[in-house]
Amino acid sequence: MKTIRHLKTAGAALAVGLLAQTALGGLAQAQDRDALLKEHSGGTMMLGAVSAAGTIDPHVNYTAEFWQVFQILYDGLVKFKQASRAEGYEIVPDLAEAIPEPQDDGKTYVFKLRDGIKFADGTDVTAEDVVASFQRIFKINGPTSGSFYNNIVGADKCLAEAASCTLEGGVVADEEAGTVTFHLVAPDSEFFDKLAVPHAAILPAETAATDAGTSYIPGTGPYMIESYDPNDKMVMKRNPEFSEWSVDAQPQGYPDEIVYRFGMNEESMINAIQNGQLDWMFDPPPADRLNELGTQYADQVHVNPLAAFWYAPMNTNLAPFDNVKVRQAVNYAIDRNALVNIYGGPVLAQPTCQILPPEFPGFEESCLYTKNPGTTWTAPDMEKAKQLVEESGTAGQKVTVVAEDTATSRAVGTYLQSVLAELGYDATMQAISPNIQFTYIQNTDNNVQISVSQWFMDYPQASNFLNVLLSCASFNEGSDASINIAGYCNEEIDARMAEAMQTAVTDPESANKMWAEIDKAFMEQAPVAPLFTPKNVDFTSKRVGNFIFSNQFRWLIDQSWVQ
Repeated sequence: MKTIRHLKTAGAALAVGLLAQTALGGLAQAQDRDALLKEHSGGTMMLGAVSAAGTIDPHVNYTAEFWQVFQILYDGLVKFKQASRAEGYEIVPDLAEAIPEPQDDGKTYVFKLRDGIKFADGTDVTAEDVVASFQRIFKINGPTSGSFYNNIVGADKCLAEAASCTLEGGVVADEEAGTVTFHLVAPDSEFFDKLAVPHAAILPAETAATDAGTSYIPGTGPYMIESYDPNDKMVMKRNPEFSEWSVDAQPQGYPDEIVYRFGMNEESMINAIQNGQLDWMFDPPPADRLNELGTQYADQVHVNPLAAFWYAPMNTNLAPFDNVKVRQAVNYAIDRNALVNIYGGPVLAQPTCQILPPEFPGFEESCLYTKNPGTTWTAPDMEKAKQLVEESGTAGQKVTVVAEDTATSRAVGTYLQSVLAELGYDATMQAISPNIQFTYIQNTDNNVQISVSQWFMDYPQASNFLNVLLSCASFNEGSDASINIAGYCNEEIDARMAEAMQTAVTDPESANKMWAEIDKAFMEQAPVAPLFTPKNVDFTSKRVGNFIFSNQFRWLIDQSWVQ
């Protein structure tokens, strides 16, 4: 109880002084940009994280940590605007000159490429590169090939036989005209969103159709990776071939060099930032340091809401979670307020027992798993949970919770272990490196029963939570790229999601009502246990200026400068 009270105090303290910070980036952006670049360009920015996030292949990596980095390394035909807050949701032309108008009743789009853009290896970006990049997404079984890009003509054949993927009739290049034409099976209201994420980055046509791992694939952004050792650091330097073509899509950055160090723990990173040896940390600050940061370093702390949630996927194909009553029992038993306090208190998180986050398309507050079920989670119902476990006949079985080896994730995993033990299971917790945990829990070969994970939106559409995380197409046995970690497949709900996505083409409001009902339908079957929705806490050194937070991709790293 003492720890919980302390965490609540820490979260409240962190809120002090935050009101003055959010306008800093906007003020700097409004000034003469050329003058700012002249005055502030240069220097080395030092970033830190507990661990690397695995492969640096943009067609494979599916983590918030490296998607943030990919913004300054790669480009797509279109991109989310590099701008503050909600303005970051806007889609702007990137490698394409303009966002094309739909043809053929929304099933055809013709993109005209900009002239003169080069990859970091000095080769020109061509229409052939675009076609090859989309073929590669399927050839390497990219994690969103079956959920984001399966509506492209020819994608069905690519999903069936990845190695021979051509997307014939689906992505067509005209080198002479400098155009690429996309033909879709059906209209898609989210088509541009899917083209704006890193999985649709345009890479050189000769890029091998295998996961690049630690090898840098040349991109078109203002920075390139000079070296990458996931056990040490990533070094990014200016791309000598880069020349700014769009401030909105890919502005020139301020630092000459960005070094991302891996392997430090949260405590040491906090100390390093305070001492000016590090400029920023990816991981959330430990809860027991929040009071200190909120009082002594308030002008260096930036708190912003996230369209995200922490959740516990339960493997619906392994005992005991192949029994719906067990999954429902876990949802009833969890004290979500305790988890909010683990994260840092109500200033930094709020409890949830549904999949879609607040203030998000399709969100309608609803909670099935609480005392006196209604719209809002109020308290756990352990009595109901134990009754369901008794009915399932699974008490006494061994269960292992797999969490990331970070302070917060370990604490959440340990809490879930205690809940499972109280429900009558022989429960243990295993913490593994964040560098591999996300892919490890996805691969069915590892027989993970329940895990701790987080989901940060790819783009602001309800399908990006519900369809991506729980559709049949997102479940790939024996693959590290099986984002449906619960392994849940419900063809009836899949059909409802397909209908909602088609409805959104002409009637987004009706589609969002459909998504709200789909959210409830999934929670009735409980393949996951939603825990809480977080806010993002960025702690920066005194050297960092012009901090800009985008609701889409969080801190715009290279748009800050170092003094």
